[in-house]
Amino acid sequence: MKVKLFDLEDESDLEKEINKFLDSNDIEIVDIKYAVSSSIFSEEQIFCFSAMIIYY
Repeated sequence: MKVKLFDLEDESDLEKEINKFLDSNDIEIVDIKYAVSSSIFSEEQIFCFSAMIIYY
């Protein structure tokens, strides 16, 4: 069993990276965990989109 982690600032970038990983590998997915976090820096709101793919 293996794990691949993704951590990006934009949800569309996360989607593209996950799709690229899935297209380039012949794998059996066990589970995908997805998370979103946000914080404030100065007056700017910052988002973090992450995913963990567990696979064989």
